[in-house]
Amino acid sequence: MATAENTAGEIPAAPPSPGGAVRGRLQQAITNIRAFNQQQKIAAAAALALAIALIVGALLWNRAPAQAVLFSNFDERDGGEIIAALQQQNVPYSVSGDGRAILVPLSAVHETRLRLAAAGLPRGGLVGFEIMDTQKLGISQFNEQVTYQRALEGELARTIQSIASVIGARVHLAMPKQTAFLRDDQKPTASVMVQMRPGRALDASQVAGIVHLVASSVPKMNDSGVTIVNQNGELLTGEDPLRRSGLDPTQLRYIEEVESGLNRRIENILTPMLGKGNFRAQVAADIDFNQIEQTAETYRPNPAPEQAIRSQQTTEQQNRDQGPQGVPGALSNQPPVPATAPITTPAVPQTGADGRQALQSVSRSAVLNYELDRTIQHVKQALGQVKRISVAVVVNHRSVRLPTGEPQTLPVSDEEITRIANLVREAVGYSATRGDTINVTSSPFAEQPEPPAPVPLWKDPEMVEMGKEGGKYLAAALAILFAYLAIIRPLLRTVVPPVREEPVIASDGEESGEEGVNVELSAAARAEDYESRLERARQMARDDPKCVAELLKQWMGVTEEGGHK
Repeated sequence: MATAENTAGEIPAAPPSPGGAVRGRLQQAITNIRAFNQQQKIAAAAALALAIALIVGALLWNRAPAQAVLFSNFDERDGGEIIAALQQQNVPYSVSGDGRAILVPLSAVHETRLRLAAAGLPRGGLVGFEIMDTQKLGISQFNEQVTYQRALEGELARTIQSIASVIGARVHLAMPKQTAFLRDDQKPTASVMVQMRPGRALDASQVAGIVHLVASSVPKMNDSGVTIVNQNGELLTGEDPLRRSGLDPTQLRYIEEVESGLNRRIENILTPMLGKGNFRAQVAADIDFNQIEQTAETYRPNPAPEQAIRSQQTTEQQNRDQGPQGVPGALSNQPPVPATAPITTPAVPQTGADGRQALQSVSRSAVLNYELDRTIQHVKQALGQVKRISVAVVVNHRSVRLPTGEPQTLPVSDEEITRIANLVREAVGYSATRGDTINVTSSPFAEQPEPPAPVPLWKDPEMVEMGKEGGKYLAAALAILFAYLAIIRPLLRTVVPPVREEPVIASDGEESGEEGVNVELSAAARAEDYESRLERARQMARDDPKCVAELLKQWMGVTEEGGHK
């Protein structure tokens, strides 16, 4: 190991200031660039231009495309629907700072407008009573009436659109001019067009509510003067054609509800026992919708012994007949019979002239009135009574595994079918008097088609789009990294070499230098302070600047030809 004594002419090591170090490295870079030959300068400029081109190209390629206004000054509700439609179509968009414009890529403006127009967007805002806030002075009465009608139509349309199943509405009012003659008085009418959400419809109660809403909002308008039409041109008001033909749609819905309710009962009781998908059940209900009113008046033929007597009347009459009298013969001139006392002697019956006894007639009549026994009964049959129920249940064969491990299907036993039939009978409320029937059978089910395989992750449109976006950013990052590592970093190392680390002073007073050379400082050098060493170095630079320049060149690694080691 080579050692050297530090003399008084040696330059002391002092930590440079940050500002001086930066200036020194900048001057070194300029010196190195000036020392390049013509070919080196051209190569460095080409490499630097290529790196800049790669970085700028990556940034421009990854930059968002130019955007243009798709719609502006739209209604808030229309804006939300437009944004939802753009998200479904995977069209990138942005909203302006004031929220009054939607921006899309410039190349997709016209195509997006056509697609949204096919979907009916935007629908346009409705004018309500706020139009009355901007009335001008001197407006005519006709204009005032038209403005009021427009405001009323807009307010009614807004109210109808607040219904959950309605996505849009238009109201047209026909308000005739008022007249003083009653015979010429006409009632106002209204026409309403509603646009329903996909898969939604208005039931009878909702239609009646809209009719009553419109009729109550316009003076002198009757419910019969309101007409409602949906987006398909179907009339929602007026008499149902099925009702005109004698059919009632509500009865069909009631039958479906009864049958579905019985089906749910069967499923709830058989699913824990057989498992879901191992049986099918269908119920057919015969419902009686006949409205019957019956009135009966009954009289019992024979009165009961305990029946009360209302009134009783008895009449008795006796008549005595004197018999024939006159002068037909001598016997009629006979003297009368001597009188006798009736107390001791019975009365002598009267006899006629011919000696025969006088006749006596007796008549008797009785009227007996009882209380009337009458029963009057009014019977009205309940609507929608179940006349008959038919239930059909099919049970899938059971799958068992043989000792060999092979699967095998076996039919359900008769005992289990009987048990299932009894459970179904109790669940649906079986009645033999109505003639209900229940049929339970066992049969193997057909194999269900396998569900379609899920779309692989790399074929999912959403994942593909995310991959494209991520690939753009990754390609830009790789291009920038390649330009830095392959071009910029070597060029910087050539122009500005890295700073060499200062030697580390060992614990035994030796300083480790380059190439394994240890420099040992003398005791006098170790005893000097930093200021004295700095002053000595300055004096050496003033006395022999050429030697200091050569020393600096060696430190910077510059050869005699101007290149680097």
